[in-house]
Amino acid sequence: MSHGHSHGGGGCRCAAEREEPPEQRGLAYGLYLRIDLERLQCLNESREGSGRGVFKPWEERTDRSKFVESDADEELLFNIPFTGNVKLKGIIIMGEDDDSHPSEMRLYKNIPQMSFDDTDREPDQTFSLNRDPTGELEYATKISRFSSVYHLSIHISKNFGADTTKVLYIGLRGEWTEFRRHEVTICNYEASANPADHKVHQVTPQTHFIS
Repeated sequence: MSHGHSHGGGGCRCAAEREEPPEQRGLAYGLYLRIDLERLQCLNESREGSGRGVFKPWEERTDRSKFVESDADEELLFNIPFTGNVKLKGIIIMGEDDDSHPSEMRLYKNIPQMSFDDTDREPDQTFSLNRDPTGELEYATKISRFSSVYHLSIHISKNFGADTTKVLYIGLRGEWTEFRRHEVTICNYEASANPADHKVHQVTPQTHFIS
């Protein structure tokens, strides 16, 4: 059976990865390519910039040289801007097989620049996590709630009892579509329309009154 893996939004996204060989499974978790890594933030990371390293190819998820560990306590907060609109279907959270593995994940959509203070609000979806040292467990999102996501925040709120939390890999599965910039332009224009554009002008070039 052939599958289309176009980055446009109409191709099949391998919904049946678990029945497919690993090389096909890896293609399904390609949304890391659609993250604006320069603007990605990970709050409470012990080493600056390390949070970006866990968004990597599925085939490289066992590379333990790239990980993020929390600093002051067990919490981590990822602010993930995408380069288009995403329909998010599933998430993998991989950690060590010990108490530093995340035990709860809370998702928020389209709230750029979230802080820990903002996590008091109701999340769009919450997951109780199992230890997953091999990166095989996927948590399915409510697709109707995550059908148009341009920014995703992942709040790791607790672990299994360790002082700090360690994440080795985060896999995102779904569909990506490019921003339709011409529509944005039209919206901006209409929002700040020039009143003169809506007037009817009757011009009589031959007649000029000069005072």
